[in-house]
Amino acid sequence: MTNLEFLTEYVSAFTHSLVQLGVKNTVISPGSRSTPLAYACMRQEGLTVYRQIDERAAAYFALGLAKASGEPVMLLCTSGTAAANYFPAIVEAYYARIPLIVVTADRPHELRDVGAPQAINQLNLFGSHVKWSVDLPMPEQENRLAFLGRHLHRSVASAKTEPKGPVHINVPFREPLRIDFGQHYESRGEIAHFEAELTLSKEMKKFLKEKLTQEKGLLIIGEMTGALPEEFWEFIRRLQWPVLADPLSNIRANIDPSCQGLIIDSYDALLKNEAFKKSMVPDVVLRVGPQPVSKPLSLFLAAIKPETYIVIDESAMLRDAQSVVTHHVQASFESLWQLPIETKQETSYRLKWTKAKDIYWQVVERHCEEEKDEGVLASLFFKELDACDMVVGSSMPIRDVDTFFQATKRDVRIYANRGANGIDGVVSTAFGVQAAGNRPAYLFIGDLSFLHDMNGLIASKMQATDLTIIIMNNDGGGIFSYLPQSQEERHFEELFGTPTGLTFGEAAKMYDADYAAVETKEQLVSALRTPKQKQVKIIEVFTDRQENVQVHRRLWERLNEELEKQWM
Repeated sequence: MTNLEFLTEYVSAFTHSLVQLGVKNTVISPGSRSTPLAYACMRQEGLTVYRQIDERAAAYFALGLAKASGEPVMLLCTSGTAAANYFPAIVEAYYARIPLIVVTADRPHELRDVGAPQAINQLNLFGSHVKWSVDLPMPEQENRLAFLGRHLHRSVASAKTEPKGPVHINVPFREPLRIDFGQHYESRGEIAHFEAELTLSKEMKKFLKEKLTQEKGLLIIGEMTGALPEEFWEFIRRLQWPVLADPLSNIRANIDPSCQGLIIDSYDALLKNEAFKKSMVPDVVLRVGPQPVSKPLSLFLAAIKPETYIVIDESAMLRDAQSVVTHHVQASFESLWQLPIETKQETSYRLKWTKAKDIYWQVVERHCEEEKDEGVLASLFFKELDACDMVVGSSMPIRDVDTFFQATKRDVRIYANRGANGIDGVVSTAFGVQAAGNRPAYLFIGDLSFLHDMNGLIASKMQATDLTIIIMNNDGGGIFSYLPQSQEERHFEELFGTPTGLTFGEAAKMYDADYAAVETKEQLVSALRTPKQKQVKIIEVFTDRQENVQVHRRLWERLNEELEKQWM
């Protein structure tokens, strides 16, 4: 067998094994050293190939694809700094528990650390931010393919095992980098893999059943990547606790009508009221998944230090930034929904939460009629959504979703990069989410975050997409205007406000996207309802940072007045 024949067999076995292990998608950034694997991906049956020139954007595209599909996605790049550009998305994937198979091509061993071009030290390049890392031997005839198969098996199994996350496979290639397109690889048998199930033990079931009998209980649902089954809705109907639904829990949409009163979608605003917090201290808190976005909720839990605070998590890692959790139950989320519990009657504690929620949305409705700021415009935008996926930027956009996205029967799934909470790579993540969902998608993002990843728009030139981007352009970092440093005028604009004076009409032209500039509520609704003519549509909404702060604070004042008048 010649080296050409063996290299062809090697890369064909590589891609075939990944497909057999459940990898259906790969994102490739073209480069020389990765040529053999790139060719193998293009001809591999059962593997969908996406292309993105920019490695940083490619990694976030793969992140969005894996987040929305719930399946591991392969990333492939050439050697050198190309691999380093994957790092921000890998960090996000690690903390958000997203399965990525990161494959970096490399120079052969004799070209490492000798000054060869495009050769850096890629061994353990991503350090502790991947679950496992391996440097494969050279694909030469004396290296058996069985060794490759077992390492790929371990890689995919590691990425999919809780806590899910990225793994790194470094693959050296020696020139020539061609493969024989006339040669076909036949499978020699794959390793069968059976995944374990994390179920509740008898002891866990007894403990939970006892605690779930309490009347003053809170169920908190953090970020969920998959759709919740009917068992979930039946569980909360029986439990009759108020359910504090993080916007990323995806239970604020597709809601079961019989559970409308149980879903509390306004707790972030309600927990800004001191009297409300004092009167609604629970006896038991049960949280499923990570801590929600809401800072008022975090402060509330840290202040009251519940006597019983249970976290259900599939991982042994305890996510408890406030150090208030009292019981960590390592089990699958599904095992909780399947827990048989007695149906309880409506409790006065839950009814108080529901009444306060209703008061809040009445206040919001009047507020949105009278005011116009980022939050009001966001509320209008959310009401226009139907049967779509929405990706939300960090900082103010995700907080406006928490404040203004009301529980609905509409089919809207919400995603955000909350593993590391960065503002980078969000445009590319949105393209990946859209590719996975294969239906219309929206990106709700601030101007600085959009600027960070504007190059991600290249994805629209590489493959079909259907994405509408709503840019809230307040000319800077709007979130900082709500933080303590905003009280110090010296250097605030230079260091935190960071106005750029940029608008994005010309960027839309460069990437051949539809574009609309919006300043009023009427203009926004019109722009959203105008059919798209191109793959990408950009709606740039111009707002004022100072006005946003003032109007948001007026909303909290109005809510406080109504709570005191109608309920306290």
